[in-house]
Parts: sequence; C-alpha cells; structure tokens
Amino acid sequence: METLQRVLAEHPFAQGLEERHLALLTGCAANVRFEAGQIIFREGEAANQFYLVREGKLAIEVFAAERGALTILTVGPGEVLGWSWLVPPYCWKFDACALEPTRAIALDGKCLRTKAEQDHDLGYELLRRITQVMEERLHATRLQLMNVYEVDS
Repeated sequence: METLQRVLAEHPFAQGLEERHLALLTGCAANVRFEAGQIIFREGEAANQFYLVREGKLAIEVFAAERGALTILTVGPGEVLGWSWLVPPYCWKFDACALEPTRAIALDGKCLRTKAEQDHDLGYELLRRITQVMEERLHATRLQLMNVYEVDS
C-alpha cells in the first residue's frame, strides 16, 4: 500500500530528509487534486500552503491590465509550487491555476512554520530546499528576460 509518507519521500523536494523530518512533513501533508482550469490561488490571498507536484501541469501567472493573465512559468511533476508560505506577510505574489488534471501533495505552511520553530534542524532543511527552488526560478526568469531583450546583431 502506498502511504503518504512514502509518496512524499519519493518527491525530489523531500528526498534525503531524515526519517524524523519526513514524519513531521507528513503530519502537515495531504493529497490534493486539481482539475484543468481550476484556480489554486490568487495574488494577495493568504499563502498557507505549498504544493509538491506529482502529476500534471500548473501555471504561475501575473495579471496585466491590457493583456489579461500571462503565464510566466509552468510547474510539473517533481517540482514545487509556492514559497510565499515561508515569507511574511504570507501572501501570494502571483496567481496559479491547473493547466491539466494535476495531483499534488499540499503542505500546510502554518503547520510547518510551527514545527520548524520547535525543530530548527527541520527549519534549516526546509529553508535550504525552498531557497534552491527560488534560485532555480530566478535563473529561469533571467533566461526568459535575456530572450525577451535579446538584440538582433
């Protein structure tokens, strides 16, 4: 039987965590499913979760007054959606929606912040892993900007 802890342990974000930290994460986790077109969160809403994508594809979007919703990044299997749960004031900075049916593990940010306060080793591991996600996203943004502003020679 496939347990949530085992599924969580197989996701790249959680790989290599100590068993005790994996158990703490599992206590804050739930399986979720999103249908194509479903809004996951909107900019400005309280950010109390983040998601480890198992299957499917999600879009991170910004709203431009004259152009509507613009997809700035897509997130798929093995990736993470959201880090605003970790940074005060804990509000989403973007919108997110499912591009196709998607299965993910939702992790409760409030629960994890509380556990990280009690176990600083867990807090360090979470921060280290989320920082890696942030670095990858910043690098992807840099490449997009280079492409947008590329000058023809």
